[in-house]
Amino acid sequence: MSLAVVLFYAFAIFTVVSAAGVAFSPNVVYSAFALMGTLLGVAAMYVFLAADFVAMAQVLVYIGGILVLMLFAVMLTHRIATANISNRSVGRVPALLIVSGVGLIMGRAIYRTNWVLGTDLPDAPSTYAIGTGFLGTYVLPFELASFVLLAVLVGAVAISRKELRDAQG
Repeated sequence: MSLAVVLFYAFAIFTVVSAAGVAFSPNVVYSAFALMGTLLGVAAMYVFLAADFVAMAQVLVYIGGILVLMLFAVMLTHRIATANISNRSVGRVPALLIVSGVGLIMGRAIYRTNWVLGTDLPDAPSTYAIGTGFLGTYVLPFELASFVLLAVLVGAVAISRKELRDAQG
């Protein structure tokens, strides 16, 4: 087995174990840190799929932005680190049946699928094609989306300023 295959399976196992930590941890803080491991493992899967842009977007947006915001919210909440989930036993049997059924269906689909292996994919980064598309064929929709986002930002600032003036006056 090559090093790439070993690393792929190591990251796959890491992702599944981290996801189980999110689902089964009774502590909210540990669940948040396990979610970070899960998202990092998914980013590694994108790297193995040669989707470097999606992998970096995963790291920047989910791990860098959303998860850090969640961790700050969890850490700044009063006594959240000592809070435990009290109703852990509710719904375990139905959840186990549903997960087992879905697992059997997925296993059957994986076993019966005629997988096509392709080895003639280029090793070029996907960011070049995305940049060329944004600055070439899709430049008009890209610029229109930027104007829409700018209008939303200006509207959000205007609404928040109005609420601030109403609260002061």
